[in-house]
Amino acid sequence: MLFDKEKLLKVYANLPLNLRGEIILVLPEKGPITWNVAYVEVENETLLGVEILKKLIELNII
Repeated sequence: MLFDKEKLLKVYANLPLNLRGEIILVLPEKGPITWNVAYVEVENETLLGVEILKKLIELNII
């Protein structure tokens, strides 16, 4: 998971500031997830962060 976290952080760091508020994922029970939400959840290593990472990899976004 550490490698996946690094991939997300690298992508996030290279995003223009105005795109960080864009929705990148919609989770059935959680709702829309923006780049900002993904960053915070993954950085804090929450269960939601793990779920977000799995989905982003599954969808080839990161």
